[in-house]
Amino acid sequence: MYLFLDVANVHDQFVEGSSSATYEVFNPATDESVGKINCARETEVDAAVAAARAAFEPWAATPAAKRAALLNKFADLIDANNAELVKAEVKAMGQPATVAGGFIVPATAQTFRYYAGWADKIEGQAFPAEGDRLNIVQYEPIGVCAGIGPWNVTISTLSWKVAPALAAGNTVLYKTSEKSPFSVLVLARLVKEAGFPAGVFNIISGDGVTGALLASHMDIDKISFTGSGPSGRKIIDAAAKSNMKKVTLELGGKSPSLVFEDADIESALTGNSQGFLFNSSQVCIAASRLFVQKSIADKFIDGLKARFQSLDGAVGDPNSPNTFIGPLADKAQLERVLGYIETGKSEAKLLVGGERKGDKGSFVQPTIFLNPARDARIYKEEIFGPVLSVLTFETEEEAVKLANDTSYGLSATVYTGNTARAIRVASKIKAGTVGVNAPFLPSMGSPFGGYKQSGSGRELGKEGLMAYLQAKSISISLAG
Repeated sequence: MYLFLDVANVHDQFVEGSSSATYEVFNPATDESVGKINCARETEVDAAVAAARAAFEPWAATPAAKRAALLNKFADLIDANNAELVKAEVKAMGQPATVAGGFIVPATAQTFRYYAGWADKIEGQAFPAEGDRLNIVQYEPIGVCAGIGPWNVTISTLSWKVAPALAAGNTVLYKTSEKSPFSVLVLARLVKEAGFPAGVFNIISGDGVTGALLASHMDIDKISFTGSGPSGRKIIDAAAKSNMKKVTLELGGKSPSLVFEDADIESALTGNSQGFLFNSSQVCIAASRLFVQKSIADKFIDGLKARFQSLDGAVGDPNSPNTFIGPLADKAQLERVLGYIETGKSEAKLLVGGERKGDKGSFVQPTIFLNPARDARIYKEEIFGPVLSVLTFETEEEAVKLANDTSYGLSATVYTGNTARAIRVASKIKAGTVGVNAPFLPSMGSPFGGYKQSGSGRELGKEGLMAYLQAKSISISLAG
């Protein structure tokens, strides 16, 4: 029943929004309406922030072991409700059930467990006395933290923001994506079941207007946002014009994949087909620019074409265990991707795909374009769909130059049998994450984030925890 509530979860209660603003959600596999969400406005946002503020000091003073126990209990509830969460993801954004149930939901639970383990390991520092002074540093929670997540890996991204914030002693207000809200509203019920104190973990539903209210709110101390570059700029602007709240941004990508002539060809083909097409390529780190060394280009591209043609048969009903590629998130995303494909047909050679698949739902054929110009839109702009641009290179230096020929810097992949080359090239690529001989896969212990216009700050790992703490230096006089 919670999948269709037009509510916000504020102060440990489900409350109906006072605004008449709603957002209708459609199943992208069937085009059928599957429910409406209420879009929180100023009244609901203020109530949620007030609840979080009232809960902050008691939560920060809660023993770390108790905070950890609640995070672990919440993780257990996520695992126990895997089936319901999968249904919510399939219904709202068409994510294949095998992906949601086998990867997204377990990863979400694991993130909460990981940061539960950090709750009692937040250390201070002490420095040698200088004269009659002893200097120490302690790390304190920031306060009320807001999170705004994307629609593509909905609950997984929530965990990256909420788990470290709660472990560090902050209180949280999280806004669902209006496109895929239902799984987060399931989590809202689990927050209550887990026993979090009122006001510690608040969830509201809403749209861009709701997000703007969070970014500009004078009593929110930090905001973390995952989404598009233009929206990220608005977040920064609103944060600066309000109370100069701290900001973490994980924005877009146009990631490169480099395949050298000494690479394991089968691994490279798999990574640049199945790896790229994971979640219908609606992943910020998807390597949508592929560069192949010229000496192996013809053979490799033939193999890649065959892989894409085979995977075209795995596009379909996200509930089917045989489906690897589901629909795009909604009609707007379908139209956006098809628009890029039509533009690409005049910018490059279409190798495979290039059409909508079927006349129902937001399905698109896996698509490859060859040799677009470096000023082509399909080469430069993030498409967020199954559209791959393939070019060739001759030397290592040229490959690195092409990889860095972008305003983004989120991720990259290097395929080579030469370990020294792998390390050398990875160190020269201007990206926050690099995979070697396989696409980069986020890991609990490793920081995740981008260079250049792909964002600022880091999530995951110890860095993800420290992003929700602030250092306080204390100087103690030792004079008698």
